[in-house]
Amino acid sequence: MSLEDYLIESGETGFDRVLAFTVPERDARGRLVRLGPVLDTILSAHDCPAPIRLMLSEALVLTALMGTLMKDEGSQLTLQAQSEGAAVDLLVCDYRSGELRGYVRFDPEVLGSAGANPTLESLFGTGYLAITFDLATSGERYQGIVPLEGDSLSQACESYFARSEQIPTLVRIGIRNSEQGTIAAGLLVQHFPDGEEGQERLHVKDDNPEWEHVAVLAGSIRHDELVNPALSLEDLVWRLFHEESEVRVEARAKLERGCRCTVEHYRSVLSKFPADEIDEMRGPAGTIQVECAFCSKVLQIDL
Repeated sequence: MSLEDYLIESGETGFDRVLAFTVPERDARGRLVRLGPVLDTILSAHDCPAPIRLMLSEALVLTALMGTLMKDEGSQLTLQAQSEGAAVDLLVCDYRSGELRGYVRFDPEVLGSAGANPTLESLFGTGYLAITFDLATSGERYQGIVPLEGDSLSQACESYFARSEQIPTLVRIGIRNSEQGTIAAGLLVQHFPDGEEGQERLHVKDDNPEWEHVAVLAGSIRHDELVNPALSLEDLVWRLFHEESEVRVEARAKLERGCRCTVEHYRSVLSKFPADEIDEMRGPAGTIQVECAFCSKVLQIDL
């Protein structure tokens, strides 16, 4: 189906949904996402200063972009950035079956000394980025770890794909705060010169002319375009690739905040502890209080 036909038949993709696309003749695939209400729901669970909100917003966009690269329903992608003795010592986001969640642990005092617009290095110091794929069908898990380098988490993710996957990748992120809420959007484009399915991708080079062409087009997207709700995701793909002979698009399921904290889950986890340790955890009422780091929900667990 052509992009024009798709726009006519299926309408447009707005907030909290991922648009997948491929440019077959250029051996490229991509994802576009624009988070709105779901992002505000996730951020509202955490009392975070502006630099932390911006970083978590970027991380959630990256997680949605990469998570929807997986084809198996129920598979999970986890993005984790970690360091020691820095303003931020842990950032975790994950995606599973359209559900997003994220959490940041930081030291307010150290963060305060980093300034109003801290760099990635001033937030994490010397840290690392780990990206983990848990595949539902095969049960396999594979993980890539790269140094947390560059000006942004986006650059660190580009480095991950170059080093761990040998896939030329371009990522662009835009974030806008307003009285109406936060908008965070992103574009991810990748090159598969030997085909996406089942082909060796070792020694893929960035100087492939097809990839250079796609990277120039994709890299022309502007921050204000990404975060402009008046432009659908289809509009953005059309602006970037309308001169290509064929662009295939597919709107994915709507995203939502997905926290898996339940009494049953924590009861199962706590049941693995020795009886004496469980007794030490109990409060005056005999229950164990657990606070979910992702959604800040407080649960009373009775064992």
